[in-house]
Amino acid sequence: MIEKSTKNLEEVLGSTHRTQASQFLEDHEKEMYTDEYAFSIYMKNLIYQKNLTQQRIFIDADIPERYGYKLLAGEKKTRQRDILLRICYAARFTLAETQRALKIYELPQLYAKIPRDALLMIAFNDRPGSIIEVNVFLTENGAEPLRSCGIQE
Repeated sequence: MIEKSTKNLEEVLGSTHRTQASQFLEDHEKEMYTDEYAFSIYMKNLIYQKNLTQQRIFIDADIPERYGYKLLAGEKKTRQRDILLRICYAARFTLAETQRALKIYELPQLYAKIPRDALLMIAFNDRPGSIIEVNVFLTENGAEPLRSCGIQE
């Protein structure tokens, strides 16, 4: 299924009267993220669209597979934004897709006025290579590298 973009939904909402609200919600139920599995659905849809495997993503992100599967299934939660950034980068997400993943997961989005976040935004746009190369880029520019699993913020 290809979901409607937020912009498309906002356009429809612009001409939707409040008496049509329940019909709108019913018509667009599949595009709505309303439960605890919203992140899982979003991630799996994008990974599928990019024709990637979760296993490859976890290897590229340098995250234990078992832990990664549990995160994407919604069985585990983390407050370590770097773990999700690793997954999004390894899954070849664009900056916009990454920002949305962070938002759905209820973690802070990357913010251009924070130097490390600005560098990460550049990395997502420029794609310097592997996670290792992203960490080298961060370190060379005076920022902390992306943290690994188990290292607390």
